[in-house]
Amino acid sequence: MTNVVEIEELGVSFATDAGAVKAVDGVSLTVAEGEVLAIVGESGSGKTVTAKTILGLLPETATASGAVLLTSRDNQSTTDVIAVSKQRLREVRGRDVAMVFQEPSTALNPVYPVGWQIAEGLRAHGSYSRSEARERAIEVMRLVGIPEPEVRVKYYPHQFSGGQKQRIVIAMALVLNPGLIVADEPTTALDVTVQAEILDLLRRCRDEFGAAIVLITHNMGVVADLADRVAVMYQGKVIEQADSRTLFSAPREEYTKRLLAAVPHVGQGRAITRERADTRAEGWSGQAPVVEAKGLRIQYPGRLGRPGFVAVDDVSFQILPGEVLGLVGESGSGKTTTGRAIAGLTRVTGGSLRVLGHEMNGIREREFRKSRKDIGFVFQDPASSFNPLLTIAECVAEPLIVHGRARDPQAARARVDELLEAVQLPRAYGERFPHELSGGQRQRASLARALALDPQLLIADEPTSALDVSVQARVLELFAELQRELGFAALFISHDLAVVDLLADRIGVLYQGRLVEEGTGEAVLESPKDRYTQRLLASLPVPDPAVQAQRRQRLHELRAPLA
Repeated sequence: MTNVVEIEELGVSFATDAGAVKAVDGVSLTVAEGEVLAIVGESGSGKTVTAKTILGLLPETATASGAVLLTSRDNQSTTDVIAVSKQRLREVRGRDVAMVFQEPSTALNPVYPVGWQIAEGLRAHGSYSRSEARERAIEVMRLVGIPEPEVRVKYYPHQFSGGQKQRIVIAMALVLNPGLIVADEPTTALDVTVQAEILDLLRRCRDEFGAAIVLITHNMGVVADLADRVAVMYQGKVIEQADSRTLFSAPREEYTKRLLAAVPHVGQGRAITRERADTRAEGWSGQAPVVEAKGLRIQYPGRLGRPGFVAVDDVSFQILPGEVLGLVGESGSGKTTTGRAIAGLTRVTGGSLRVLGHEMNGIREREFRKSRKDIGFVFQDPASSFNPLLTIAECVAEPLIVHGRARDPQAARARVDELLEAVQLPRAYGERFPHELSGGQRQRASLARALALDPQLLIADEPTSALDVSVQARVLELFAELQRELGFAALFISHDLAVVDLLADRIGVLYQGRLVEEGTGEAVLESPKDRYTQRLLASLPVPDPAVQAQRRQRLHELRAPLA
């Protein structure tokens, strides 16, 4: 088979004030027609830089050496992307190679309809009338599974869900029928059910459209589901290459073995949960709950005469002191709304919700304000939850200052240093700004801030969804260790059942605002009664290509519309 792209001894360096930094060092890879090559590794391993080099998307500060030979779809020409002019690069992009970016919300322009953005590639590479471009945009939207494309072609990005936006970005890549698609973390932070749909769509790109795919990801389950071959990168070098089944069954390198070992599996949390249950004092279950919901209902008001939207409907659960409740479900199921209501950030409109002895239905802010110090919140994206103008020490000190425990950041510094050490960050990191920390380090700092006031209750909203598996494993271990030492109750919100299984004493499954199943991890994950829970479990990719093929078949059987 013809190679669509051949990368030969690629080196990429970035100019910085401290001197040149080598991001990619002597990488050689090939991708054949109709093949999926997965490039895996931790953040900073060089995988995204390698992928962007294929499209000539490196910044001005980058210097590239070696060769990236890209063959056109008709096999009539070959282009060395590193050596060609910018004009030639513009001709190649979109037609011979296209990119699916990691975050569709930032890849799409918020001020233009999606149909216009899909047709933009057609206008750049040929003369199409407005009606022809619109028809092609509608056609490709239909191909990627957007419902009612004739109507939605006029919609703006904010009118689509996260999974649909990812489909739109894939439609933009497919519109000119390129021979190679570079997909950079296309399923990061997506629900497992939506992730499974996007992986099916990428599989169709390969099987029906004949496109080769370079898949950049840190999710080894996604690799097992989709990839034909795998290249493992570490510190800018390719340290191991093999076909998918060989790499998962018999990895050679220690780093690859560590990557695979860091992937959480459903069932890993059984021993931890039992051990925690055995150490609890007699009569623990008879204590007053930290959180208790009975028939909880949360409705957002409608606008312009439209009826309100019910986000949470008739939900009942409780969290006892020192207990971790895992709340799982796809986007829109009501998980985050429930967490925000417990924190007093969203108004309760029906039923009862008692938090630390306060009834939240109808409560006034001044009544609840004194209890805020007893609730910590770990946000999904620490990069946006930290003030970029403050140092990490100042960010962590904020709760102490707001609640009168310290006059200023300097007075709080001893406590801040203690918190940073508790989350395994060096004290010196307190002087850094949020952008100077990696994703995993920022999430640890976010955890330190949430624990600053020794809360009785911690709410963690998708705290590991966008982290590499190895970094995620360390953050989860740290969370479990701190919960064991400090004994706070926790609501852990996630769409990943394997992650929740590692931490939670009990698991609640939300679907369309209703709690469809609740129980211990053993009961919910080993013998799920509700069909939606079964579908969630089948959607979770596992790092074993043979097992994953069987699970994919099971998922197709469960995909019929749920009642």
